[in-house]
Amino acid sequence: MKPRILNFGSINIDHVYRVDHFVQAGETLASDSLSTVLGGKGANQSVAIARAGGDVRHIGRLCETDQWVSTYLEASGVDISLVETVAEPSGHAIIQVDRHGENSILLHGGANIGFESATLEKAIAQYDSGDYLLLQNETNAIALAFELAISKGLKVVLNPAPMSDEILSLPLEKLDTLIVNLGEAQALASKDKLDDVVESLTAKMPNTRILITLGDQGVVFVNNGDVTKIDATTAKVVDTTAAGDTFVGYFMASIVDGLKDLEALDRACRAAALAVESLGAMPSIPTSDQLEG
Repeated sequence: MKPRILNFGSINIDHVYRVDHFVQAGETLASDSLSTVLGGKGANQSVAIARAGGDVRHIGRLCETDQWVSTYLEASGVDISLVETVAEPSGHAIIQVDRHGENSILLHGGANIGFESATLEKAIAQYDSGDYLLLQNETNAIALAFELAISKGLKVVLNPAPMSDEILSLPLEKLDTLIVNLGEAQALASKDKLDDVVESLTAKMPNTRILITLGDQGVVFVNNGDVTKIDATTAKVVDTTAAGDTFVGYFMASIVDGLKDLEALDRACRAAALAVESLGAMPSIPTSDQLEG
């Protein structure tokens, strides 16, 4: 029986503005276009897992007036039985995408930061040793979820975005897998040079798989002291917003499906490259058929 994936993460409604450049202090800037789409790192990663062919259940909170979001997630293949509907506003993000495809994001937590311990205890109690808990950092109660999962024998996968001081206080040495971009890795290691970052994180987390994503420079993979560099897949960049979440979701689905680490990394890199060729977060996440077609 395959391990199951439980994803405790944010659900956001993203307002994506196409602009010539990121707005500066004191500047009023007209956008070229606006699109409103479903996003949030947690929801993005759940959809990526589902579109990659994985089985994922999402723990989330959503405003009761945003039922279309639940419909979209379910249609994408995500199990939403642990998504609560509440009176407070859903989390949302204001995203600027410039002419180079780079993004700048302003985030409001909303319902994502109102989780109570009883909700997490009930959800994680339904999972067994060997199953996976996926965490990001756009919700409250990350430390509690981590603790509950470890006590049940779950394998914890952390994508600590956005980075915060709370992440530094977690028992990171107990992680099964850490997935970070270079900036996040530098913050965790308190180092700047990539070689120093790898050495520091390996010393702190000797039994953890460490994936450091480097954008169009590929990925550095560290496991049991072995360091492997995987090149990025060439892509025509339109919008990088969902690249990281697509990578995480495809890697998770591939590992659970039995692929070896480097095979899973190759598949995740190819999926992320395909994602950056389309505008928006969740709409750009490819299905496995699109990836292999």
